[in-house]
Amino acid sequence: MLILIIAYVGGVLTILSPCILPVLPFVFARADRPFRSHGLPMLLGMAVAFAAIATLAAVGGGWVVALNEYGRYVAMAMLALFGITLMFPGIADRLTRPLVALGIRLAEPQPDGAGARISVGSSILLGMGTGLLWAPCAGPILGLILTAAALNGASVGTSLLLLAYAAGACTSLAAALLLGGRMLAAMKRSLHAGEWVRRAAGALVLVGVGAIALGLDTGALSRLSVGTTSTLEQALLDRTGHRTPQPPQTDARAAFEDAGLTLTAAGREPAPPRTLPREGVLPAFTGATEWINSEPLTPESLRGKVVLVDFWTYSCINCLRTLPYLRAWAEKYKDAGLVVVGVHSPEFAFEKRSSNVHRAVKDLGIGFPVAVDSDFAIWRAFDNQYWPAFYFVDAQGRIRHHQFGENQYEASEQVIQQLLAEAGQTNIPSALVSPTASGVHAAPDPSPALSQETYLGHERTRNFASPGGIASDRTNSYQRPVSLRTDQWALDGDWTVERERAISNRAHGRLAYRFHARDLHLVLGPSAEGKPVRFRVLVDGKPPLADHGSDIDSQGNGTIDAQRLYQLIRQTVSTKDRIFEIEFLDAGAQAYVFTFG
Repeated sequence: MLILIIAYVGGVLTILSPCILPVLPFVFARADRPFRSHGLPMLLGMAVAFAAIATLAAVGGGWVVALNEYGRYVAMAMLALFGITLMFPGIADRLTRPLVALGIRLAEPQPDGAGARISVGSSILLGMGTGLLWAPCAGPILGLILTAAALNGASVGTSLLLLAYAAGACTSLAAALLLGGRMLAAMKRSLHAGEWVRRAAGALVLVGVGAIALGLDTGALSRLSVGTTSTLEQALLDRTGHRTPQPPQTDARAAFEDAGLTLTAAGREPAPPRTLPREGVLPAFTGATEWINSEPLTPESLRGKVVLVDFWTYSCINCLRTLPYLRAWAEKYKDAGLVVVGVHSPEFAFEKRSSNVHRAVKDLGIGFPVAVDSDFAIWRAFDNQYWPAFYFVDAQGRIRHHQFGENQYEASEQVIQQLLAEAGQTNIPSALVSPTASGVHAAPDPSPALSQETYLGHERTRNFASPGGIASDRTNSYQRPVSLRTDQWALDGDWTVERERAISNRAHGRLAYRFHARDLHLVLGPSAEGKPVRFRVLVDGKPPLADHGSDIDSQGNGTIDAQRLYQLIRQTVSTKDRIFEIEFLDAGAQAYVFTFG
C-alpha cells in the first residue's frame, strides 16, 4: 500500500515536468466540455494506455519497442486530424473517410443519447492516443517500478503500480482541466470568442503533435525535466526507505565471497577439503524458453550428479573469458559425474533471438547443455545479479558454493573435485586444468584497465562529449570535439541514439573513444536488414598494425556480420591513453557497449 501511494504521488508530481508540455494541448482542447462525459473518460483512457504500454516496456523485447513506435505514429496522425477539425470544421465536412468521421465526432458534441455515448467513447479513444504519446520523465519513482519489473518479472502488482503512477498524473491534469474549463467558460461569456478559442485549441494540438514528432518530449524537454521532479521524488523515496534496484553487473570480481579455499597452482596437490556451507537447493529450470545441446533438465534428473550452473550472455566479455575453463571442466570431469549447465540470460534485446543464441553456441564451441533464459525466469529463481555467475551443486541437489565474476578458476575447480569426492567418486584427476585461450577468450591484463565499461545507448551512457549532448531516439547530426579526456567518447555524422544502442544512419559515420587499457572490445551489429557493414579502425590517427584485435587486420579493416562482441584492439602493453576511432563505411551499423581488459 505504501509503494502504491508513493507511485501515485510521483505521478501527481509529473505535472511539474517540462516534458509533459506536449500532452497539455490534447487535454485542454476539451476544457470547454462537461468534465464527467469528456474530461474524465479521456483521462481514464490516457491512464490505461500508459499503464499497458509501460507494462509491456518493462518486460518485453525489441518487438515492444517497434509496437510502441508505430503506436506513436498512429496516435500522432489521429490527434493531428483532431487538431485540424478543431481549426477548420469545413474541411471535416468535405471529408468522407471513416477516420475523418471519427475526427468530426471528436470535434463536435452530439445532442442525443447515442451521440453522448459516442462522445464518451471518443473521449476515451482520444485519451488512449494521448497515453501512447505520453513520455513522462523517468524520475526515481518510475525508475523504481520499471527496474523492479525488469528484474523480477511482470505481475499484477507491477501493473497496479504503473496504473497508480498514471492515475496520479491524471489527477493533476484533471485539476488543471477543471480550472482551464472555468477560465474558458468565463472567456466565452465575456468575449464571445468561442470559435477563436476552438481554433486556438486546434492550433495548440498541432503544435503538440509537432513537438512530439520532433522528439522534444523525449529529448530536450526530458533533460529539462530531470532537475524539476527528480529531487522531489528522490526525497519521497528516501523518507520511506525505498531504493531503485540495481541492474545486473557484467563483472563482479569485487563481489566474490571467499569460501576459505587455498589456491593451488596447476599440477600441485589439491588443498585439503574445507567446509562448504549449504546455500539452498537447486531451483527448477522452469521458464527456459528452449534448450540447446540437451533435452530439458530438471533437479530430479540431475540428482546424483555434481552440477555447475553458469549464468552468461554471449556478448559479455567477462563471460567469454570463462568459456575455456568451462569447456575444459565439462570434458575433464564428465565421466566422474559433473554436468555443466549454461543459462543464457540476455543483456540486450538482440540476445533474446533464438537464432542468435544458437549461432553463438555453435561459434563458441559450447557442447554442454544450455538453457535459454530469455524471460529471466531462471535468473529470478536463483536470485542472481551478475554475469558471469557460477553456482556449484552437490549430488544431493544442494547449492554449496557460488562465484561471481572472472578468475578464481583454481578455487572453483577445487570445489568441483571436493563435491565429486563427496559423491563417492574416487578416480578424480588431481591436476588442475590450464587451457590456452586467444582472441576474446584470452585472460585480461593483470594490471586492471583504467577505462570502464561504457554503454552507448542513452539509458545507461556516460561521458558523452559531442557538443549539444545526446538527442534521444531521433536522428541528429553530431560532431566530434577537438579533444577528448580519458574515458570520454563522441559521435561524428548522422546518428540515432536509442535506449540501448547508437545507429549510424549514413555511410562514414564515426565513433571515437579515449581509452587506457590493453584490450578494447565493442559490441556491434550489422544493419537492421542484416546487411554486413564494413568499417576501419585507427589508433592515434594511424592503423593499429601489431596492436590490432582478432576481428580486424593490421590496417584496421573489418566487417560487422553479426550482432556480437568484436575485439578491435589488443596491445602488447598499455602504458598511456590512446585515441580509438572507428569509421563505418556503410550505413546502418549498430553500436552497443565498449568493454576493456
